[in-house]
Amino acid sequence: MSLNLTNAQRAEVLTQALPYIQKYYGKIVVIKYGGNAMINEELKQQVMEDTVLLSLVGVKVVLVHGGGPEITETLKKVGKETVFVDGLRVTDKETAEIVQMVLAGKINKSLVNLLGTKGGRAMGISGIDDHLIEATVKDDRLGFVGKITNVNVKPIMDLLNNGYIPVVSTVGCDKDGNVYNINADTAAAYIAGALSAESLISMTDIAGILMDKDDPSSLIPHIDIKDAVKLFETGVISGGMIPKVECCIDAIHRGVKKVFIMDGRVPHSLLIETLTDEGAGTMVVEDKNNEY
Repeated sequence: MSLNLTNAQRAEVLTQALPYIQKYYGKIVVIKYGGNAMINEELKQQVMEDTVLLSLVGVKVVLVHGGGPEITETLKKVGKETVFVDGLRVTDKETAEIVQMVLAGKINKSLVNLLGTKGGRAMGISGIDDHLIEATVKDDRLGFVGKITNVNVKPIMDLLNNGYIPVVSTVGCDKDGNVYNINADTAAAYIAGALSAESLISMTDIAGILMDKDDPSSLIPHIDIKDAVKLFETGVISGGMIPKVECCIDAIHRGVKKVFIMDGRVPHSLLIETLTDEGAGTMVVEDKNNEY
């Protein structure tokens, strides 16, 4: 969409973004990227543009990505059926190899390539590189689905300190070299925590936490952990939103200052959330009464 702004209006837009740029300058922001925003080509282009823009104005952006739909599609092509238990993909040895191939190979490198075409300096790494994500078996029923035991952020920090946007695919490993499929929301929470990130932005397929799941206008813009507990108890947070909010709380307990759950289907939602008053989703903090 092209907006016919005068030069004065363009200048006004930029000056309004200034306090937000100052707030995030030099700070680490982890973006968990997946879902519809990754499947829709136009949205993908916009997310990459937003990521590069944030990086160029001095934000240290780390992009953590999943790729569930593409993994399912690839498994289908090789004749392997996908089975889920409690929302997690049952992963045998062969499936783990395919997950590694799709996430660390195809998706990771295509995102790095796309960031490069937008003028960004990106480097793709996986949770296997330098044992970034160490894991063990989460549940014997799930096979090689990993429970994270340690995060080594040195490779990410090395890339950030050299001006790169690290693009992290969520596969992990153990000391014996086994490869694990890691839930992307969980991986992003652990990585953001280990980096003491200013914020974690989780791009999802819904507007945020809704008081009424069928009414997008019932968005709850701002909650803390106490609020989240009440929303769990009353069933407002239910279904697929439960693990997402649990990951938000986990990230805050691990030292992330604020977590945003936002709709990745909204054009430029990343910039709306970080550089405007408006916001684009639900912000989760530890305690609303103690915000600085």
